[in-house]
Parts: sequence; C-alpha cells; structure tokens
Amino acid sequence: MKRKCKIGIIACFALLNFSHAKAQNLETKPAVQWVEACVYQGDTIPFVQLRNIYVYPPLKFKSQKEWRDYYRLVYNVKKVLPLSIMIHNTIIETYEYLQTLPTEKERKAHVKRVEKGLKEQYTAQFKKLSYSQGKLLIKLIDRECNQSSYEIIKAFMGSFKAGFYQTFASLFGASLRKEYDAINDDSLTERVITLAANGQI
Repeated sequence: MKRKCKIGIIACFALLNFSHAKAQNLETKPAVQWVEACVYQGDTIPFVQLRNIYVYPPLKFKSQKEWRDYYRLVYNVKKVLPLSIMIHNTIIETYEYLQTLPTEKERKAHVKRVEKGLKEQYTAQFKKLSYSQGKLLIKLIDRECNQSSYEIIKAFMGSFKAGFYQTFASLFGASLRKEYDAINDDSLTERVITLAANGQI
C-alpha cells in the first residue's frame, strides 16, 4: 500500500512539473501569428497562401516485390534528385559565365577548371551511388536540363569526350543518351518526384 502511495505521489509530482513547464512554455511563445491581409467588399480578412497538395489514385501492388521496388524508387529519387538539380544549376552558371569570355581558348580553360572542381567535390559522392541510382541520375539530368547527359558533355567538352563517357557508361549497361519520359516510361518516377518535392512523401 505504501509503495502504491509513493508511486501515486511521484506521478502527481511529475504531472505538476510537466504542467508548470507547459505553462512557462506557453508564456514565452507569442499568442499571435502575423499573416497577410486583404480587403474584400470592405472587410479586412486574413490571407494565408497554402501550398498545393497533389492527389493521385492509390497504388495497387501485385506482389511484395512491386511494393519493395516502389519504396526503393522513392529512396533513390530523394537521394538523386538534389544531385540532378545541382548539376542543372552548375550548367546554367557555367553557360552564363562562358558567354562573358571573349575567346574560345578562355572558354575551354574555364570548362576544364569546372570539370576539375566538380570531380574534386563530387567524385566521392557519386561513387557511393548504386547502379540503379546512377541510371536514375542520367534520366533526371535529362528531366532537369531538357537534354541528355551526352548532349551536355558534347556541348561543353566536345564530341570526343562525350563519346568516351558514353562508351564507359555502356560497359555498365547504361547510356548517357537516355531520355526522360514523364508521360509513359517514367510516369511513376514523375509521380514520386512531384510528391517528394512537395514534402508529401
């Protein structure tokens, strides 16, 4: 009986402390949140812009393998999508800077510097990608840049290097010419990208 009383007293004490901490927490937090307002028919009303919510039909998996493949795709997209966006941004920055250089010699020298810098910064990260993640990255680069990895390398480094990298990729069953097809072949990937980018998955 004494033991039960002790436990009851300790529990009450803990609850009181928790309530006190909660009360202190509420006191320190502002009770008002400022939002934009708009005037409609003479009335000032709060205006809060909500993010889009994307709704798709529920997926139906025919087997455990399909279920695992889907969640592997989700994992791979979350890992690879930021890399494809980074590559897209680097290409835009490089292209814009190249337009400011007066001679072909200077442009080639700058491309070499960019290539070297990217290798030093990202080689270790790219080496950690699995085979399926590497193939997905090739497709997502096409999605972000609206041209294949092969065409990008060819534009910046010439046909020889593009051919070399394409041959190297083909040794592992990949192709730098692979294009992204959001409507048909890659419709499920597009769905995952949309949901992941919006924080829904």
